[in-house]
Amino acid sequence: MNRRKFITQSSIGVGALVALPQFLRAGEIAKVNRPIGFQTFPIRDMVAKDFAGTMKTMAGMGYQYTEMCYPKGYAGAGFAPLADAKAADLRKMIEDAGMKCPSCHFGMGNLKNNFGDCIEFAHGLGLTQIVTPGLETPGKTIADFKSSAGELNKIAEKIKAEGMATGLHNHEGEFKMLEGELIYDAIMSALDGDLVKMQFQTEVVKLGYKGPDYFKKYPGRFISAHLSDWTADKKQVPIGQGVIDWKEFFAAAKTGGVKNFFVEMNFDTYKDSASYIHGLDG
Repeated sequence: MNRRKFITQSSIGVGALVALPQFLRAGEIAKVNRPIGFQTFPIRDMVAKDFAGTMKTMAGMGYQYTEMCYPKGYAGAGFAPLADAKAADLRKMIEDAGMKCPSCHFGMGNLKNNFGDCIEFAHGLGLTQIVTPGLETPGKTIADFKSSAGELNKIAEKIKAEGMATGLHNHEGEFKMLEGELIYDAIMSALDGDLVKMQFQTEVVKLGYKGPDYFKKYPGRFISAHLSDWTADKKQVPIGQGVIDWKEFFAAAKTGGVKNFFVEMNFDTYKDSASYIHGLDG
């Protein structure tokens, strides 16, 4: 899709949306008691079809920022319609909706093999954080994970030189035992905590692991978190309707150093999740 066609199509339907509340407009983010964001991956079909309209919709639900996925690197996962879009155009549509985009996911392979293109996109989008969704590793031994963590340390040095921070996202796979050690702990031991911060995914509560425990165990070593909530029988529900103690979570996140919180669930949970989080004290 060419640039002009992309911008035109992404503007369709925006006028039909309700006007944004004053507290959601650009420049007003700091006034929200607990600013929150959302990850675009679960709603990638909406984002790809009508980028500007989707940003307006999410802002209207109560979100102050978003986290993108690098379109060229995620083309095969549904972001192909955005692959040729200019980062500056995406940024403008995000900001026109009253939001910011501090963070974006880039595959480790993209960062290793196409660093220049990734950084150009990151600067164009105005990022402060570059997050990779996982280590590029065979994952058969603890040594495999540690070796890949070492590679990420080197990439993070280059990212720091560009004025941005590096993050590493976890999935459930890092919360498994291997050679008598929890993979997550092995990765933490191999990462340079000054260069690479973690993005904690709360979904691992399904495996019995809680974010606050790790924020306290590794103070200052987190940069963001992906939020989702689950019932005792592992069904996804809006934030505040599952088993996670969110007051405990947000309190401990301060110890962990978490700067941004991104809800990452099915679209039908986003509105209730935002309402619950904004209603929390503290």
